[in-house]
Amino acid sequence: MSQSDWGDWLLREIESTTPEDLTVWYLGCNGFVVKASDDTTVFIDPYLGTGDPPRTVRMIPVPFDPTAVRAADAVLATHEHTDHVHGPSQGPLLSATGANFYAPDDSLAVVENESWQEKYQLEGDFVEVNEGDTIEIGGLTVHVEPANDPDATHPVSYVIEYDGWTFFHGGDARPGTAFEKVGAAYDIDLGALAFGSVGMIPDKETGEPTRTKWYSDENEIINAANQLHLNRLIPTHWDMWRGLTADPTTLEYHNSTVPYPHNLEIAVIGDSIRVSG
Repeated sequence: MSQSDWGDWLLREIESTTPEDLTVWYLGCNGFVVKASDDTTVFIDPYLGTGDPPRTVRMIPVPFDPTAVRAADAVLATHEHTDHVHGPSQGPLLSATGANFYAPDDSLAVVENESWQEKYQLEGDFVEVNEGDTIEIGGLTVHVEPANDPDATHPVSYVIEYDGWTFFHGGDARPGTAFEKVGAAYDIDLGALAFGSVGMIPDKETGEPTRTKWYSDENEIINAANQLHLNRLIPTHWDMWRGLTADPTTLEYHNSTVPYPHNLEIAVIGDSIRVSG
């Protein structure tokens, strides 16, 4: 388990905040905490690891210790990659809170293969989700939708509704027909999409530097935002890995001549954003 660089101030801020409606906190990488005015609290893809140096090297602080989490109703995972389903990050969090874990089948296979339930003495439920499912978590309505992520074996996206406001988390997905269908079905106020650059990352087997692309580039992320008809876009993942970091402010230029998103929200780790604006 990684040691926090920030102590517990961010967790205590989240716990002490009662949103007027729906607020999200950006945890860096692709992690979020979603909290509603009824205190329902959901973590999405929280990752507190440092990567696998020298191949993947974390470039941002570890914002909290998972054992220090006091309030969580659920943890949602978008897909099976280590920075989205990570035992040392999520096992202690689930143990400390008794929260349920919702994930597609290949993500739950990671949980089973790594023996999370035994290792962390977990009592919450592990719930398999599939595209088309709708889950009620406290006051939140969570819709499980498809996602186009060519690097994952079974990715999903989440549409979270509360009191007339809607937050979308796309995981690491890129534009495609899946997002077109989501955009036609929902009126999304705020959406999070992965954004990064192409870089030279050591190959997992040989260690040789290899041209690597894991996330949408500048044009792809704006294309995805248009397919989803996003009112506001939060770019994510651009801050995380050495060699794949990117500058989200450049998206203003790519966004200047297209209908969506109406607004670009640049968040850095620890920031809170109200879904209603």
